[in-house]
Formats: sequence, structure tokens, C-alpha cells
Amino acid sequence: MNYQPVNFKDKFAKFSEPWSPRIIAQMNDYHFKLAKVQGEFVWHNHPETDEVFLIVKGQLDIHFRDGLVTLKEGELYVVPKGVEHKPAAADECHILLVEPAGTVNTGDVVSEKTAPKDVWI
Repeated sequence: MNYQPVNFKDKFAKFSEPWSPRIIAQMNDYHFKLAKVQGEFVWHNHPETDEVFLIVKGQLDIHFRDGLVTLKEGELYVVPKGVEHKPAAADECHILLVEPAGTVNTGDVVSEKTAPKDVWI
């Protein structure tokens, strides 16, 4: 058994690619992923699962077809399954995502921002 904590700062230092989540831990069938984001993502949804966004550093806007939520450092939001959304960050933002193992970052959409699945750091 590994009795070492996961240090977000150390893990964020290991990658620089935006919109490319990295797995840092697993709990049951869920992955905890870190991502650096900046600019606009693609409209997408996750038909089978909710998606948790927790802001570690910076600010993130999550656009919906009928509204917007702005998350600041230390805040969390759960996007319900099947709800179309588009994250965006004016400046680099560091986030923690919690979602079922195997979840594709672009959900039901394939684009140039679709990241490889299951990349651990």
C-alpha cells in the first residue's frame, strides 16, 4: 500500500498541454483528473454520467445553452449527465475533474481537443 499523499502542485508541474486531463487517483470506478485549461473548449455532453469540476487555481466559465456558471478558486460544480456544456477560461485555470473511469473529455463529440484516455501522472 502506498501511504503518500497526492500533491496537486507537484502533479500540475508534470504537464503543460491544455485540455488534456491527467489521472492522479482512482476511487472504485472513478478517476480524479487534473487539467490545465485556457481558451474555449467544445460544446459536448456526457450522456451516461455527471461531471464534477473543482477549481484549484484561476477561474472557469461553464456555458450552457440556457445560462452560465462562473467558478472561482475553491469552488465546485456538478454538470448533470446529458447536459450540453462548454467550459472556457480567459486565463490558464487548473481544475480537478471527478468522473467514471474511461470518460472521454469531449464526451459525445470527437474533435482536435479529444484527449487520449487513461493517462496517469
